[in-house]
Amino acid sequence: MALETYNQKRNFEVSPEPQGLEGQTGGNSFVIQKHDATRLHYDFRLEMDGVLKSWAVTRGPSLVPGEKRLAVHVEDHPLDYGTFEGTIPEGNYGAGAVMLWDRGSWAPIGDLHKAYKKGHLEFELKGEKLEGRWHLVRMGHREGEKRENWLLIKSEDEFARAEGDKDILEELPLSVKTGKTLEEIWGKVPAKKRSTKAGKMPAKASDKGSDKSSKTAVSAAHPNTMKGAQKSPLPDFVEPQLATLVKSAPSGKRWLHEIKLDGYRLQARIEKGEVKLLTRTGLDWTHKFGADIVAELEKLELEDAVIDAEVAIEAGSGATDFSLLQQDLSEGRSDRFTFYAFDLLHLDGYDLTDAKLIDRKAALEKLLAGSGSALRYSEHFGEEGGLVLKHACRLSLEGIISKIADAPYRAGRGRDWVKSKCSARQEFVVAGYVPSSVNSHAIGSLVMGYYDKGKLRHAGRVGTGYSNAVAQSLFKQLDNFRIDKSPFDEKLASIEKKDVVFLEPRIVAEVEFHGWMADAHIRHASFRGLREDKDPKEIVREGAVAEAETKEDAKQPQRTVTLTHPDRVYWPDAGVTKEGLADYYAQVWRLMAPFIVNRPLSLVRGPDGITKPLFFQKHGWKGMNKNILLKPDPADKTEEDVYIRDFDGLLGLVQGATLEIHPWGSTLDDWEKPDMVNIDLDPGDGVSWTAVIAAAHEVKQRFEDMGLVGFVKTSGGKGLHVVAPVKPEAEWPEVKASMKALADGMAGDDPDKYVSTITKSKRKGKILIDYLRNGRGATAVAPYSTRARPGAPVSMPLSWDELGGAIGPNYFTVINAPARIAQLASDPWADFRKAAAPIKFDLKKKK
Repeated sequence: MALETYNQKRNFEVSPEPQGLEGQTGGNSFVIQKHDATRLHYDFRLEMDGVLKSWAVTRGPSLVPGEKRLAVHVEDHPLDYGTFEGTIPEGNYGAGAVMLWDRGSWAPIGDLHKAYKKGHLEFELKGEKLEGRWHLVRMGHREGEKRENWLLIKSEDEFARAEGDKDILEELPLSVKTGKTLEEIWGKVPAKKRSTKAGKMPAKASDKGSDKSSKTAVSAAHPNTMKGAQKSPLPDFVEPQLATLVKSAPSGKRWLHEIKLDGYRLQARIEKGEVKLLTRTGLDWTHKFGADIVAELEKLELEDAVIDAEVAIEAGSGATDFSLLQQDLSEGRSDRFTFYAFDLLHLDGYDLTDAKLIDRKAALEKLLAGSGSALRYSEHFGEEGGLVLKHACRLSLEGIISKIADAPYRAGRGRDWVKSKCSARQEFVVAGYVPSSVNSHAIGSLVMGYYDKGKLRHAGRVGTGYSNAVAQSLFKQLDNFRIDKSPFDEKLASIEKKDVVFLEPRIVAEVEFHGWMADAHIRHASFRGLREDKDPKEIVREGAVAEAETKEDAKQPQRTVTLTHPDRVYWPDAGVTKEGLADYYAQVWRLMAPFIVNRPLSLVRGPDGITKPLFFQKHGWKGMNKNILLKPDPADKTEEDVYIRDFDGLLGLVQGATLEIHPWGSTLDDWEKPDMVNIDLDPGDGVSWTAVIAAAHEVKQRFEDMGLVGFVKTSGGKGLHVVAPVKPEAEWPEVKASMKALADGMAGDDPDKYVSTITKSKRKGKILIDYLRNGRGATAVAPYSTRARPGAPVSMPLSWDELGGAIGPNYFTVINAPARIAQLASDPWADFRKAAAPIKFDLKKKK
């Protein structure tokens, strides 16, 4: 970016910012400026080629390795900007206070210009606050995006901090130039005596002499300046505004969009330092969520307030997970809760519910600025709703909430707030259970219902989503509500009431499912947790998802194979049962079939789940399902290899406790000539995810140099697989030699990053370019196959523009993958077979 853009945006007769002039090249300074503009952020600037390359980091840098912070690439700034601290006047671009938060020198690791062009900078910082190794990684551009988004990520080194350690942004909040706070730079608060060392701000007592300390540094503008605010005493409770379910996200400038969070809706009521956390029905649940959230709310600079929020827990993938929330509540654990605040209803004697939503959110954002990790402002997006929903679904999030930006807050369900979902999810009444077939003290499935005009209707069974502990806990809890006859206001068929223990309809459960069947039963349903905050009588069939089966459901194969002990738990931590595994494969079958049908298969089996012994198998076994077939290997006719030819065969594998499916790279039509090649990128200890992504792009380029087209997928383990279709012309020895040459080439060109030998002692801090998957009889995990690892991860095909920090190697699981599959506009590997090309093998190189 040239400095012309910088200059065009600024009026230097009014703004104190330095005028844009390019400086001498060869410098290595860096600077981070804390900027309280429309939205508080940190401007990260690296000196390159006589200018400061600049990124706006919305949440500031994090010292936790692997934690990704969005960094939006903005216009280049002049070198003189590296010493700027002051206030940009209202009405000017970037109006607000600018603090010089950190400064120092930086050094790129490797070729700077090559790395910048590729979109992956690895470098070292030596600043007054930040030190050590970092990464800046450009994310793939997505349709409709006007900004170039990068990720700022800390590497694992001696300067890194663990999750839960003190946040350096809170620990060292002051200017390295003047020791001032942002308010003092604004000129709104007089400077006070303090230590000259930046960040050593003493504890601050409240104005009323309270012994509470460490109030947040930035407070909201007074509510009496907000249009629509009315002086009013603090209410005991505000009935929450609810969103109406719609089929598609709305568009237009009047809407803003928030990510739908997967937790408990709570309202924080704060009065003179006393905090209460109230459910959507007004119940006091303060005691359930531990001390951290309450302590952070107590620190806010206010007299009284009502804040609308969702309390949730982030899973390892970064998405919120209701099942984890339920688990922690049941275990009495409270260290992972986050209070996501999205609306401000009352502040310091003023009722804000008649003010515009956008104004309420602006006040809330300022109020929470600088607060600890237990409090988080729920940001919104102004882009077109369909685009926001599309991105949310690609990441297997639950969906989005869209709100009219200038609307007041109105209790109850209306059309000012609407929700659009990536998959069907709603609450159901628990009307019965079927005992487990493998544990006499656990449930095997729950029987669900909903109310229709006051009558309880049957919605089918939910047979997966229960860990062993949850299944046993539910059995014990539900025993108190047993009744002798069905609570449904309709007659059940014999198969519907078979083995059911009926219950009083007093318990509510949240369920994720993938459509309604023609008999009004939910399809592919999975238990997510109990909802103690919901009244069973309010549970109805939600409108936008209350439709006949979707087109994708209609395409799914019919199950004909009988599963014995369908409630057997294969993944105890994720609660995925044999039934759940079969449901998952039914949803991905049409995409997965080309990669596993009519190929020799190697299997990882675990009859008792992933926590018990597993074994590798490629030949038949006693009691094997009849839909699994056998064929002798032409090179070794003493043994027959297993294969399948249809969905019944896949269900046979599920019945046989197959937890991983590894096909050959060739078909049974021609065992000796592979039709695909696979490079497995396996990171050693200390290798960042961003480095693995960079390696995948390198393999893609080398494939292209060979005339091949690379397709990428997560491994479901630690790394990535880059797979290329080939015409089945070359035989295994030639193909393996070609892939070895590729791996050796990468290791030779970048020996500090890559190795091509499997010796573990040589792999620390490097990525193994594993070409050995391309030998005869060698296999790699199939696209969409599950992995026998905690969390029930799957190997997920991606498009290249999805490959970024938001999706890790085990991001997609049996639980969240179906939502992604259902919402994909197109299969990212749709053209896989069309792209097949011959391997160009140089016999001279072979010698």
